[in-house]
Amino acid sequence: MSDHEEIDDSAAPLIEHLAELRTRILYSLGAFVAAMVVCYTVWNPIFNFLTRPVCHALASRGEQCGLYLIKLQEGFFVAVNISFLGGFALAFPIIAYQMWRFVAPGLYRNEKNAFLPFLIASPIMFFLGAAFAYYVILPLAFNFFLGFQQGEIGATTGANEMAAIGFQGSVQEYLNLTIKFVMAFGICFQLPVLLSLMGKAGLVSSGGLAGMRKYAVVAILIVAAIATPPDVISQVILFTVVYGLYEVSIQLVKRIEKTREARMRAEGTWIDPDEWDEDEEEDEKGDKA
Repeated sequence: MSDHEEIDDSAAPLIEHLAELRTRILYSLGAFVAAMVVCYTVWNPIFNFLTRPVCHALASRGEQCGLYLIKLQEGFFVAVNISFLGGFALAFPIIAYQMWRFVAPGLYRNEKNAFLPFLIASPIMFFLGAAFAYYVILPLAFNFFLGFQQGEIGATTGANEMAAIGFQGSVQEYLNLTIKFVMAFGICFQLPVLLSLMGKAGLVSSGGLAGMRKYAVVAILIVAAIATPPDVISQVILFTVVYGLYEVSIQLVKRIEKTREARMRAEGTWIDPDEWDEDEEEDEKGDKA
């Protein structure tokens, strides 16, 4: 066989994979655009849902819930942002399915069985993180921020009385802050899925993760400071939750290791780490001799 024929044979599978990848990308883009259009038609109800935490916080203080368009084009960009994020969330199951259809043919049956639970768990954990941010963190954060108000705007004050400080929020700023909270917690809740998948692949171990606790604490503190505004309460809650997820991840990886050990013992392929260390010491002594 000539070199030209060998090149043609090796290029054919690559072209087929690229064509398959293009098809999956086009399906994903089509689903995303369709979902984005749907969300654009109902962006007002979605925005009203996102404003409930701040409206409840204002109502508890006897204030009306009102957000303002500071810039002329702000309302349009708010609608676009909501439709973009809502479209991605709505189309994510289809996008994940297309990714799975592209990757699955190259996996063995046991690899498919190992990878599929993580693919299912990822959106579930993101939803739990987003729900935790919406129902728990946002009310606490908004009550904290609104606590800096004083007096009543528009009321007559004397020369020696304090100036009134009131909330007149921008629609765009509020949306950005809310999305930042929701995305931060949704992504941080992916930690057990990521570490468990790495443990399944043998990239990390429970002992290694346990030994990295002090570094994990520093990293989580940095993430909490960046992902949340300068609100100590939110930062402490985010740190507590993420560190708890880190400890849960250690237990999940430990369980994966025990399951792997039990399977390998049943197959007769398990090598005890202590015995492995003794064999290495004997080999080293033999080399020195």
